[in-house]
Amino acid sequence: MNAPDLTTARAQSSAVSPIDHFIGGKLAGSNGARRAQVTNPATGAVTGSVAMGNVVDVNAAVAAARAAFPAWADTPPLRRARVMFKFLELLNQHRDELAHLITAEHGKVFTDAQGEVTRGIDIVEFACGIPQLLKGDYTEQVSTGIDNWTMRQPLGVVAGITPFNFPVMVPMWMFPVAIACGNSFVLKPSPIDPSCSLRMAELLRQAGLPDGVFNVVQGDKEAVDALLTHPDVAALSFVGSTPIANYIYETGAHHGKRVQALGGAKNHMVVMPDADIDQAVDALIGSAFGSAGERCMAISVAVLVGDVADRILPLLTERARALKVKHGEQLDAEMGPIVTRAAWQRITDYIGVGVSEGAKLLHDGRPFTGAQAGAGCEAGFWMGGTLFDQVQPHMRIYREEIFGPVLSCVRVKTGAEAVALINAHEFGNGVSCFTRDGNVAREFARGIQVGMVGINVPIPVPMAWHGFGGWKRSLFGDMHAYGEEGVRFYTRQKSIMQRWPESIGKGAEFVMPTSK
Repeated sequence: MNAPDLTTARAQSSAVSPIDHFIGGKLAGSNGARRAQVTNPATGAVTGSVAMGNVVDVNAAVAAARAAFPAWADTPPLRRARVMFKFLELLNQHRDELAHLITAEHGKVFTDAQGEVTRGIDIVEFACGIPQLLKGDYTEQVSTGIDNWTMRQPLGVVAGITPFNFPVMVPMWMFPVAIACGNSFVLKPSPIDPSCSLRMAELLRQAGLPDGVFNVVQGDKEAVDALLTHPDVAALSFVGSTPIANYIYETGAHHGKRVQALGGAKNHMVVMPDADIDQAVDALIGSAFGSAGERCMAISVAVLVGDVADRILPLLTERARALKVKHGEQLDAEMGPIVTRAAWQRITDYIGVGVSEGAKLLHDGRPFTGAQAGAGCEAGFWMGGTLFDQVQPHMRIYREEIFGPVLSCVRVKTGAEAVALINAHEFGNGVSCFTRDGNVAREFARGIQVGMVGINVPIPVPMAWHGFGGWKRSLFGDMHAYGEEGVRFYTRQKSIMQRWPESIGKGAEFVMPTSK
């Protein structure tokens, strides 16, 4: 494990550091007076003061991006790819530094943070292939003397609005592909853990990216609304809750923008009677309580088929009680703190709702304290894993996204009942099925109305070249994130038909051209 550098040490220290914008290739102070505290969730200590950007700040970032766009778009794709290759090299050199920053401001355990950085790096590797990805189609002699081809061209200034739970990976779902395609980019990260955005901006500058191609505006709804309504922003990509995703999609579309808005989730894992129970227990514990359940791909509902519940619940209860909840810098930690005091209170309230609705509480994570997590953690935002049995579909803890370390178990009689239950839910982000039966797996994958499916894989996050996205109210827009879908989102197709004077006949043509 590499030692933190000065940037990381600043985030981990007791000093309160200013965290500002990055505009036109350099750090920029805010034009407004509003600032918000950045807190280390493990200790409760305030470590930073982040600027809350306003319309003036957004206008400055968009102006810098707009000025940089023509030259960058005109840069050959191979040269853009070389910048991405250099950025990739720097990311690999600084991956532990970025992971420490994540742990310091988000709270997830260091090993999980390393995994997040690695998955972001995967997207950069994909973006390095942009010369191949931007190749168009060509048809010679599509009609007499006429050739037809297509090309993909960048949109212009595009923006990304990203959540707290993956401050490195989710922005990298967006900007490497967008920039490699020839766009300029404005990132609005979460104000909860903003330091990673500035470090990535510094690394892009070191990689040789021209000033203004990548910009960061810190802030909240005021900055978001300014991006949504700015006439020079051609497209926005968003990841967050469903209500905000819906708002982003409607507002952006109203202002004529291309929008890709990924929303919430209620991911189910079906355990069939023939499943390997030990493997299923491992999968449920890791996917429900990893990153304190603060993942859009976390499994929050176990659907237990037939007699599985009686066999698996004692094991799940035992593992939930034994969960190693510690400061994320402890390498044996399995779960860190909740990201903020407000999030801790929201999750605590949901557990109370589950009890009041009649679900059976097998293990309660609320009594866990910072003192149990270790020295210096007494004032942090701590909670253990919570396990419910006898959860019913009408209950709020089943219907709503809790976004915390709470696993709800639902009992069903058959696999068909499990599929019907999942398909009836408003969310369709991710799902998993554990079974040894190939036909059950095949029919489950075909019939489930969910965008990302795992068979004996608890968190089926697609690799960089496949693309990420859910169905139903988990995605607003037509295209998924990253992969070839990302290339299509950040470019538009142009079709060109060409012929030369020597092949043009005499006289006006008054009929629709045909192939002849």
